[in-house]
Amino acid sequence: MAIKDDLKQLVRPYYLINTFLSLSFVAFKNISPICLYVFPPTEYQCELNMRESEILFFLLFVIVMRARKTGSVTMLMYLASGFSYCKVANSILWLYTDPRYGLIYIVLVVLQAMVLPEPSYSGPEKIVYFRATSLEDEIARDKRITWVIAFYTVWSPSCVNFAPIFSKLSAEYTLDNLKFGKIDVGRYPDVAKKFYINDSSFSRQLPTVILFKNGESSIRRPGYDSKSQLAKFIFTEDNVKAAFDLNNLYIECKNNPIKERKEKRVKAE
Repeated sequence: MAIKDDLKQLVRPYYLINTFLSLSFVAFKNISPICLYVFPPTEYQCELNMRESEILFFLLFVIVMRARKTGSVTMLMYLASGFSYCKVANSILWLYTDPRYGLIYIVLVVLQAMVLPEPSYSGPEKIVYFRATSLEDEIARDKRITWVIAFYTVWSPSCVNFAPIFSKLSAEYTLDNLKFGKIDVGRYPDVAKKFYINDSSFSRQLPTVILFKNGESSIRRPGYDSKSQLAKFIFTEDNVKAAFDLNNLYIECKNNPIKERKEKRVKAE
């Protein structure tokens, strides 16, 4: 289902235009007779020369390594992370060929960014967004509620990639006694320190998801192994479901709903 959904997304204008911009130089350079009109007559008029090939191979290496670091595991995530690098490389290649072509290409890239920004998740979500002091207060207020909390920053690519997954999970599993929340540790660094989360730009702990049960931290990902080393965790939908046992947790919470506390009323005599 995820692959089918991704394929449907590919026909959206954002992906079509960015694909064209990302492949423009290679396409124009290798398609005859277009290359004969666009590029000056040289030995490599309609094929890539050594320098152009080196730039493209280096681009491919950067995309793969960056995608692995940010946890881009779906086709759309790979594309989203790769488009920006492709457009930078194409800008260099077009400027190297002819500064006029380079300027035209940069203008097209700017127009695309203004008119067709990257599509954001628009589906349902049931997430409580916390501030610095409200998180612990809410968890302690009613310990019968199990909380799944995502600690994130707005600038982290891994957090951006995980956002729609967390939203889908919240819409699917939320109950009166099973709730989902998020807090921006980039905005509230004291919260990151309190929960031992490294919020630096080189951190491998963003995002961090913690399950709070009976008011206490129960499970966290990424976690630590037996040698106290941070264990890598890929935040896919299936991995999160398995790591936090969401299916069984949902059944447990659904079979044990919160019973309203009856207030004792003193009858006036």
